[in-house]
Amino acid sequence: MSLYVALQMDPVEDVSIDGDSTFRIGLEAQVRGHRLFQYTVDQMRYDEGRVIARGRDITLRREAGNHVSFGDWVEKDLTEFDVVWLRQDPPFDMAYITSTHLLDRVHPATLVVNDPFWVRNCPEKLMVLDFPDLTPPTMVARDPAAFRRFRERHGEIIVKPLYGNGGAGVFHLRPGDPNLSSLLETFAGINREPLIAQKYLPAVVKGDKRIILVDGEAVGAINRVPQDGETRSNMHVGGRAEKVGLTEREREICARLAPVLREKGLIFTGIDVIDGWLTEINVTSPTGLQELERFDGINASALIWDAIERRRA
Repeated sequence: MSLYVALQMDPVEDVSIDGDSTFRIGLEAQVRGHRLFQYTVDQMRYDEGRVIARGRDITLRREAGNHVSFGDWVEKDLTEFDVVWLRQDPPFDMAYITSTHLLDRVHPATLVVNDPFWVRNCPEKLMVLDFPDLTPPTMVARDPAAFRRFRERHGEIIVKPLYGNGGAGVFHLRPGDPNLSSLLETFAGINREPLIAQKYLPAVVKGDKRIILVDGEAVGAINRVPQDGETRSNMHVGGRAEKVGLTEREREICARLAPVLREKGLIFTGIDVIDGWLTEINVTSPTGLQELERFDGINASALIWDAIERRRA
């Protein structure tokens, strides 16, 4: 089976070839004989009944400084592709949401991964609300008084943007920290979105586990350990990836999520677990494929393409 695959992603020429999951997905596609086309979301449009993207055919290679070759700029109707990968990084804002509405118009005749309807309706920090018994105490709100009461109940808390990514804007607040009101005022001056608060889990200093699931099945995990003096373990902000296995509790969490993820067409997801508590379900642009392959030899990209090819067949 040879597929024509469009990668809707951030500029491919700027990616880290040793860390970027989309790059690894693209390399695996080429091994299987699939053709690649790449465009950025700002070059996609709805135009008189058609969803069109301006981009280029590409060839990828694991060669530092020379990892991509481009064809000519062309415009393509997205129905010309067998698969479109929705892989641009958040923030999950109205621009991101609009892109999912446009992709809805070609899916599933053109298979969009992950399903754009469910990407739009399952933001990483909101989907976990469907599993309150698996998550630490959590609140989504804008009212400053509600945050003060939440901190009074739970002591140390984490406050972060509801639609942020990469660890940006994540704050660890201790009892009596005088910055809570000022922090909430600052966020309120930026936008009208609620914030999410969770009870602080002290075990985060030992790591925040990223578990990779393919078609609902857990295939492996990496541990992301924060730098000394940091709460955030995201690799974007200096977290260190380590080899790690799965506990029975984590397997139970994955088993609960599996049928939901499969039903929603979320083929590639990455969940975040701290000390046995589910904190996020990443469906927009999850990462971790290359680290998992280096540590455990697990080619999750191949498993992802197996799942996609089954659907296309």
